[in-house]
This record gives sequence, structure tokens and C-alpha cells, in this order.
Amino acid sequence: MTDALRLTGHDAVPRLELRGICKRYPSVVANDGIDLKVGRGELHAILGENGAGKSTLMKIIYGLVKPDQGDILWEGERVTFASPAHARRLGIGMVFQHFSLFETLTVAQNIALGMAGKPDLGSLSTQIAAVSERYGLPVDPGRLVHTMSVGERQRVEIVRALLLNPHLLIMDEPTSVLTPQAVEKLFETLRRLSADGCSILYISHKLHEIKALCQRATVLRAGRVTGNCDPRQESPRSMARMMVGAELPVCRPSAIAAGTESRLVVRDLNLEADSPFGTSLENISLVLSAGEILGIAGISGNGQKELLTAISGEKPLDDNDAIQLLGAPVGRSGSLTRRHRGLCFVPEERLGRGAVPSLSLAENAVLTAHDRGMVKAGLLRFAEIESFARRCIDGFKVKCGGSQSEARSLSGGNLQKFIVGREILQSPKVLVVSQPTWGVDVGAAAFIRQSLIDLRNAGTAVLVVSEELEELFEICDRIAVMAKGRLSAAVPTSETNVMEVGLQMTGLTMWSGSRHGEPPREVYGATEA
Repeated sequence: MTDALRLTGHDAVPRLELRGICKRYPSVVANDGIDLKVGRGELHAILGENGAGKSTLMKIIYGLVKPDQGDILWEGERVTFASPAHARRLGIGMVFQHFSLFETLTVAQNIALGMAGKPDLGSLSTQIAAVSERYGLPVDPGRLVHTMSVGERQRVEIVRALLLNPHLLIMDEPTSVLTPQAVEKLFETLRRLSADGCSILYISHKLHEIKALCQRATVLRAGRVTGNCDPRQESPRSMARMMVGAELPVCRPSAIAAGTESRLVVRDLNLEADSPFGTSLENISLVLSAGEILGIAGISGNGQKELLTAISGEKPLDDNDAIQLLGAPVGRSGSLTRRHRGLCFVPEERLGRGAVPSLSLAENAVLTAHDRGMVKAGLLRFAEIESFARRCIDGFKVKCGGSQSEARSLSGGNLQKFIVGREILQSPKVLVVSQPTWGVDVGAAAFIRQSLIDLRNAGTAVLVVSEELEELFEICDRIAVMAKGRLSAAVPTSETNVMEVGLQMTGLTMWSGSRHGEPPREVYGATEA
């Protein structure tokens, strides 16, 4: 459908129009002459690789960033968004990929900060509970944000935006932590909002979602508009080709048998949550062998965070035998001891835990790889640090200004490639990865997944925790499901499917067994699926 046909009748004046938007930074041109029209009630996708300029453009629309040149028309009138508050008053809401929440405040207090006046927190909490229930996005209004997982924080962002009853809703990777069933429920909500006249700008690297949901797509590459299409008439592969300007790399898992050596064993792990809002772990057991990828699926907030802190050594345990690494008990050992034994770790939070935002890439390399020849007699060896950072940048195709670029200056996907590369280059015996491709474009995601497969093929034991079910089915040998602090038995990927795992993620059809190779014994919940 052409723009001329689309913008007729009540849509003769688009809800939002951008003309020649430009934004330059010292080392990059983020947006270069962007033109965009979004009609009333339109579901409009913005496609592009990491670093293509999508997030900068959305921040301009939301009033967070001021363009260097160009015009913004809202309902046919030229406007200059002075701030996000100004944009919200006009009816623009945004769900961020990187969250804008104050960690020491509750959910209700965070949402109140974005509303006009001084809303009553009691009444607001009731509204939050009602909206979260209606849209299938459970949120506790009284919970402190710092106790929440990444997925739970994303739910807060979505609920906050929906509470504003927006005329234009910007969504940046909103489904990265949702089950397939929850994604369908969210899509129903977005279609209902669209039918009511709300325009939606939708950013996602899940191209099958774009095809299923959106009516039009604008493609960005290197800060410029390079094409438009109707996603319903395209395939995910053809849209990916438009984004990258070439054929998309394909992951090629090889059918090799896992080794017999047990690299990581978790046995009857029980762990009380640190806070009333955390998730206690109950009888967690798993065995990870050399030369295999074991995936753990689950909705964020079901104990993954607690399990990863126990496995990585961030939270030493009372029971030394609860975790064994390469045959030795390490439950009471800290993260440094476990790293020395060959365990490397990629946390789900890129900025803050995976990398220090204000430090350079070279300095961030030192944080976890310092014992790879970077320190001698207590002194830093800058040539070795530079060499390691350069190998990581070049080998993992990290787009940046060089090894001295600050971590926060990179796009999410490029920073993720650097962090994954930093850990892989240390030749780990065991690699634990949380959300390896969260918010990463299709090309970078394929590269990261292939890197994990190659590592597994070289004999490393790889544990992947992810809400991306398609990712788990693409790269994993076995999959287990985490729900309500319990872990199901791990089953071969070929013996299950996405919908079955999605149901288990809800906790309604969860296997009680959690030992390596043990078949499902019983189902708890209302009925057996």
C-alpha cells in the first residue's frame, strides 16, 4: 500500500511526520536526513542493524535528544519537543530497551514521576495492578526496582507507557523477555490500541514479529532511510537482507556428541531469596558436560538471577558441594576462584555488570581477563591490554571508534559482541551466558550464536539462559525450563517444541524432576497439558 493511499480521508494529515532529521555526534552521524510518516492507528516498524540510528531517532521523537536540523510535525503542526514531559503531554509514550527507572524507588513511585501533578500512590497502585492484569504483564506496584530482574523491569516500562493512554506509543524491543503466549497477548493489545487510533512505532530484531504485527516498515542503514516495505508481503529473510544490504549469515550447528566429562554440576541447590521480592531456589540440579550447550528457558523473575549468582560465585553458598566445577566442589568459593578454574560469565545486564559504562573497552577487558598476560608483578601491561582488546574488536566485528572508546558509546549489540568476545577469548572450560542476544540485530545475533556453537564444538561446556525460545532451539543440545524457583528435567531439543516450552515457562505444566536425563514425573497446576 502506498503512502498516497494510506494517508487519505481521516489520515490525510499523518499523526507524526519527520522531515530531514539529522543528528551528528563527534565520531558518528546517527541520523542523516531522515524522512518518516506515521498515520493514525498505524503499526509502523523501524528496522535496522545495531548502530543504524533507530534509538537516536526514537529519542528525538520522545524529546530526549534534540536534532541538529530537520522538522517534526505532530498532527500537522511543527513542534519542538523540549523534553520527554512535553512529548508525554502531547500523547507520546515510550518503552525503552535500556530502562529509565530509579532503582531505589518502588514501581508506583517510578511511574508517578512520569505523570503530571502529584498522583495519589494508592490510587495509582490500583491502576497499575489493573493495567498489568489486563495486559498479562504482572507487576507489583510496591516492589523496589533494584530487586527486579531485567524482564520484570521491562514489564514496568510497558505498563507505565500504557497508563498514559498514548496517541503514539514507541516500543523498543518490548517482547525480549515474554513467552510466545504473552507475546500473542501483547500483540492483541497493540492491535486493539491501533484500532482505537493509537499509532505505534515498533522496533524489534524479531522479524517474524514484525511480519505478524506491522502494516508498514521503514528500514535504516548507517543513519539513512534505505527502504520501505509492507512486512506482510515480505519474509523475515528478505527484510534482514534489506537491513544489512547482503545475505544474512546462517548458524550452522554441527551434530557432534557431547563429551562424557561433567564440567558443571549443580546438586540439590536450595537458596533463600535475598529479599521478599526475590525468588527462592528449590532443589535445583543440573549436569553440564563438555561439548554441549544446555539452555535454560523461563520468564525473568523465576529464579534465573539467583541461579546465575550462585553458579558464577557472586553469591558463595553455605553448601560447598552444591556446585562442582571440573570435578571440584566450589560452592563456598568466590567468582575469582571459579574464573581461575576455567569458568567465564556473561551477565544479562550489559552496562553495569557486563561493562563499566565510563571505562574504555580496553579497560573493560582488564576487568575479567587481567590474568591473560595483562598484569605482571602487579603492574598493567598496556601493550597486552591493547592487543587483547583489538583482537576482541576485530574478531567479533565490534563497530566502535577503537579500543579507547567508552563502553557507553557503543550500541547495545556492539557492546554485547565485545562482552561475549572478551569471555570467549579467555578459552573457558565452562561458559555461562545470560541473554546472549537480547536487543541484538539479526546479523549480530547470528554471529554470537555461531560463536557459541563453535565454542561448544571445541569442547567447552556452555550454559545459556535466555527468554528467546527460538534462540535456544537453534543452538542448544538440551533445554530445561525454570519456573517459580524450580528447574525441569533437561530434554533433548529434538524432543520438545516452542509452544510446549512456552507453557512450561508459565509454571502451569512444570516437570517436578530436575536431574540430568530424568523424564517428567508429574505436572503441577490445574490440568495436564
